[in-house]
Amino acid sequence: MLKFMRNKLVSIEKRDPENLVAHGILDDDMYRLALDVTLRISDLEILSIDGRWNRWTTPECPRAIAPLQEAVGFSMKEEGFSQKVHRVIGRKACRHFANLLLECCHTAREAIELIKREEKEDLGIPLETSSGSDKEESSSPEVASPVSSSESLTKWKKIPDKKVREKGGNFTIIDLHVHSSPASPCSSAPVEALIVEAKRIGLDGICLTDHNYTWSPDHVEELREKHGFLILRGNEIITDQGDMLVFGLDKDTRGIVALQELKEEVRRAGGYIIVPHPFRGFLTFGVGQLGLTPEKAMERPLFKWVDAIEVLNSKVTEKENAFAAKVAKGLGLPATGGSDAHEVSEVGIYGTQFSSVIHDEQDLIEALKNGDFSPVAYRKRED
Repeated sequence: MLKFMRNKLVSIEKRDPENLVAHGILDDDMYRLALDVTLRISDLEILSIDGRWNRWTTPECPRAIAPLQEAVGFSMKEEGFSQKVHRVIGRKACRHFANLLLECCHTAREAIELIKREEKEDLGIPLETSSGSDKEESSSPEVASPVSSSESLTKWKKIPDKKVREKGGNFTIIDLHVHSSPASPCSSAPVEALIVEAKRIGLDGICLTDHNYTWSPDHVEELREKHGFLILRGNEIITDQGDMLVFGLDKDTRGIVALQELKEEVRRAGGYIIVPHPFRGFLTFGVGQLGLTPEKAMERPLFKWVDAIEVLNSKVTEKENAFAAKVAKGLGLPATGGSDAHEVSEVGIYGTQFSSVIHDEQDLIEALKNGDFSPVAYRKRED
């Protein structure tokens, strides 16, 4: 049962024959933010953005309003539009604004298509529609070799084809960090579409790590049988020291939990905790210029309560990934990779390679505890 609730609403206003305005609201137990986005109907270009915070958790949140203006001039007809929004707004502003902006744009596109159809049929023009999902076509991916924490994160080397690996190599590549819709309201990726795309690009499996949401074993088993594909369960839990990827804890959570208490619960359950994107935004807002070194970062209390550090994540900068890798190496903690996918085209950008065959969640936990893995840059990110 879902304990953490997040509501998202987008409505469309047709102000004149040339322009639409999308009004978006995201509201959950911690945040409440809103966007008004004006788009030109002819080319789906963003003409203006007005962002507002009505409820936030830290003084840093309102600083995300100004960077929204960098998306003015973006057009949905541009290739890689969604990735560009995540790269610019998700990193310089915040991921909540990025996801809401995408929902506003996708809903506006659906409204325009509906308007055109009804104009042809000489019907009335509707002014409101429900929020839609990203339907961008994803190009054929480039795949890459495993990247250790000491290697450059920009080296891309081809890995063996999946069929070849099945014959000669017993290892498994899994995207350990995937968000699906509607389990994660901030995701625009239906779970079935995520699975199809993961199979298409040759991944061996994905782990559903939706925000404060626990998938039922029966539902996941149905998906496995239907698609003939390895699907594993996890959870991204909000703690007092940031988000945590948790595996092996079959329990719903509500609100913000204390990391130390969560660690004790996971330990009793025989599970595993990975801290994802531990330095997201730290280097963007100039903390690095204030003297944040890997040595100082290693002193952060949260690292006492986690089992591994995610060092490859597609929602942060290369610099932040590299910084996380240095911290993991300095602390002697294992390193993982995951796409943090919120859209279908993002699954498998990064992953984790296990040197054994993973068949189920028990195998996953055992391999994690054995440290039998390394982060991989699986397909080239569209930066």
